[in-house]
Amino acid sequence: MLTMPASLMIYVATQPVDFRKGAEGLALLAKETLGHDPMKGVAVVFRAKRADRVKIVVWDGSGLVMYWKRLDGSSFKWPPIMAGAMRMNASSCQHFRAAWIGRACTRLT
Repeated sequence: MLTMPASLMIYVATQPVDFRKGAEGLALLAKETLGHDPMKGVAVVFRAKRADRVKIVVWDGSGLVMYWKRLDGSSFKWPPIMAGAMRMNASSCQHFRAAWIGRACTRLT
């Protein structure tokens, strides 16, 4: 299960990325493009062009970790697509966590 310490800062890359990238490629993209380095204690959430896919890159204290999820029949609720990254607030984190574990997803019609 994905657990997040209360002190973890979470940033969402608001533009879709190439999902062929692995953990190192996404960490480099976060550092160079967004100015947030996952190796320094922040989590960066990336989305694919499809709203049902997500990758999260974070340093867990001993190595770089990449979480990947594809929802079946539903989608994550994403902010508008624009340049840069946004920091998640408490309600965004709760919605994201609920979607991650399979609840409170926006249904596709």
